Parts: sequence; C-alpha cells; structure tokens
Amino acid sequence: MVTGSTQHDHHVPLTDTEVLRIRNDFPILETEVNGKPLVYLDSGATSQNPLSVMEAEQEYYEQRNSAVHRGAHTLAVEATDAFEDARETVAGFIGANSNELVWIQNATAGLNLIAYAFGNASTGKTSEAAKRFALVPGDEILVTEMEHHANLIPWQELCRRTGATLRFIPIHDDGTLDLQAAEVLLNEHTKVLAFTHVSNVTGVINPVSELTAMAHSVGALVVLDACQSAPHLPLDVKALDVDFAVFSGHKMLAPTGIGGLYGRAELLDAMPPFLTGGSMITTVTMEEAGYLPAPQRFEAGTQPISQAVALATAANYLRETGMDRVHAWEEFLGQRLVAGLEAIDGIRVLGPAAGVPRAGLASFEVDGVHAHDVGQYLDAEGIAVRVGHHCAQPLHRRLGLNASTRASTYLYNTTADVDAFLAVVAEIRGYFGVEGTQA
Repeated sequence: MVTGSTQHDHHVPLTDTEVLRIRNDFPILETEVNGKPLVYLDSGATSQNPLSVMEAEQEYYEQRNSAVHRGAHTLAVEATDAFEDARETVAGFIGANSNELVWIQNATAGLNLIAYAFGNASTGKTSEAAKRFALVPGDEILVTEMEHHANLIPWQELCRRTGATLRFIPIHDDGTLDLQAAEVLLNEHTKVLAFTHVSNVTGVINPVSELTAMAHSVGALVVLDACQSAPHLPLDVKALDVDFAVFSGHKMLAPTGIGGLYGRAELLDAMPPFLTGGSMITTVTMEEAGYLPAPQRFEAGTQPISQAVALATAANYLRETGMDRVHAWEEFLGQRLVAGLEAIDGIRVLGPAAGVPRAGLASFEVDGVHAHDVGQYLDAEGIAVRVGHHCAQPLHRRLGLNASTRASTYLYNTTADVDAFLAVVAEIRGYFGVEGTQA
C-alpha cells in the first residue's frame, strides 16, 4: 500500500499563498470567460485537472499503450503493470487493499453494479455465498432524503425487481439527517443502508461511523456514496467500517470515465457479476462459464487503462498536498461562503448555518430570481457555478424549492475567488429589480 507523503505538515491548513502556487498546475484557471478572469466554483460537479494528471495519461499512450491482462509482449506487460500499480495507489488512497477496488466508469455505474449484483443474487441459480445479497418481498432498503439520484434510483429499481420495500431517513429543516428516525427505521428487515457521506446540495457531512454501527447492529450492509468526500477530506473506508463505497475520478482532479468501487474482499468475491464477457472469466463452454475472483469478475471488457493511471496520479497529487490540509482549507472557504451569503439581503442558504461544520460548498436561493438567471448573471462575470436541482429533486422538494444555485470550492480556490463571487451575488436582486421586495 502506498504511504502518505511527508512533504508537508498535513495538519496545517493551506494558505492563499500556497493555493496561488497550486493554481499554477491548472492551466484552465488562467483562461478568461466573457472577458473576465475565470472564477471556477463548480468543482462539486467536475474538478479541473493538474498538468501532472494530463501528462500521465499522455505518457501512457506515448510509451505503453496496450491491452491489459492479455498477451505476453512487452507493451502488454508494461500496460498491465501500470494498470495494477494504479489500482494499488488508488486503493491505498481510500485505505483499502488493491483486491478490494473495482474500476468503474463513475460512481453511478458503481452503485448500479452493486444493485444489479444484488438483483442477480435474488433470481435464478446462484451460489450459496451469494444468497446473503438476495432480496425478497418483506426485505427493506433504506436510503436518505438527501441522496443524489444515483444513490436513489438504482435502489428504487432493485425494489421494483425483487419486491423489497424502499424506505428513507428524513432530514431536519437545516438539512441534517434525523438520526432518531434512522434508529427506528433500521430494523431486522433492513438489508441495505445506502447513504451519502457529504450532501452535494447542503454540504452536510453525515456521521458515517455512527450510521454504519446502527446498520450493522441489525445485520444490514452499508453502501457509502463518497463522491463528495473522497476528493475533499481524508477517507479511510476500513476505519469507517463501510461494506461498499463508490467515488468518481472526475471530481478528484482526474479524467472522466473512471471511478472506484470499494467492497470488502469477502463480499466482492461472493457477489454475482453484473456485466459479463471477456476478461472476467476462468473457463467457458458453450453452456456455461466460471468467473474470476474480484476485482476482475466485475471488470468485463476493455478497461479504462489510461484513465486509471491518471486517477492514480491525481490521488498522489492530493496525498502529497495532504487531505487534512485540503479539508481544512475547503471548510474555511465553505464557512466564508455561507457567512457571506447570509449577510446579503434576500438570500436563503440551504443546509446548516455559518459556524456548523460543512464541506466547502454552499447552495442558495435568491429571493425573486430564478436559479438559472442567477447562474447566467454570475457567468457574465466569469464565475462558474452549478444551477438546477443538482440531481437531488426529493431534497429540493423537501426544502420547498425546484432549483438552487451552488458554489463549490476545491484546493485551487482562493479567498479572492469567494469574495469575487459574493460581490457579484450581492448585485443580483438589484439588477433584476427585486431588491427590497419579498417573493
């Protein structure tokens, strides 16, 4: 397992001076949008890539591009080594063993993989070991009201296919999870608890260890959506004791088309496969096939090899910067965002108030102005944010909204970025002629 760098004291937050140096690694941040310097506050959707990550992918194609786990020629061996070294690096980044990391297209694909594998265990001929994943009418899957659609719809569909029942843990008005309700909802019928580590809308950081202990006490498996945590805070899946976790590379400085699915080794080896074909088999006859152990049993077909190499480079970049430092800096920026927004008339911030721990993002409503108009006004000033329901319609509905505007930070954002954003937000209601009015 790759160990952390000792290049920095990882408990000291980043500073604006260091962040300005970090920005030099990200060429896109030097661009202009609508004649204004780009202020990129949409990393919650997709992060930017440092030069080292882009170079790693290019170098792979220039020097060792070949099919992995096939062929004995030199390039094939070098490609396979690079591919599996990347797996070890990325597994180490989240505190897992390399045989517990499955390469996936993105977190959505990973959650579907788990749900379909459980569904495959619920129908037809399956191994004795796989029966623990089978669902029948009367069984329950528990999610939360704050889930991204990717961690909701696959479970809706699995329940539809198996007859199991989907339930959800409600949230409080401040966006935090109702843990008392969770205790009641978790019972002997609960087979799966699937929830997000960090809300992509409110920035709420859920108490993973507490929820996991509650789920395990009734024998339920825990699936963690780590999309907004793996890039932004120290993540140790073993310490958290979750059974499965998913994350996407494009949110953590890596290319699109690559992500990771963590599963406990004994669970992955017992799960039936989802996609079948080449590269995941042992023996094939015209009547049946045998499957490799994990992680290969879940990696049918040609793999995202260059993307995996680039994701490993991104993981090393973050490790060398120090995830504790990244998290501390983003929490500082997140608090600056929330406090600044709360000080502007006619702005409603979703989620916890300033002073409550949160991730480095803030979603908000501008009274009297639609979120899309807010986003366009910001874009005219070179500021990139996300508008809409952020793939979390039930959460927005619970908070009484159809859409919101979200600003999300990363390790390359400065206090000046946040302040520029706040200054423009303060102009919006006046520009649209709704200042001093109440919708």
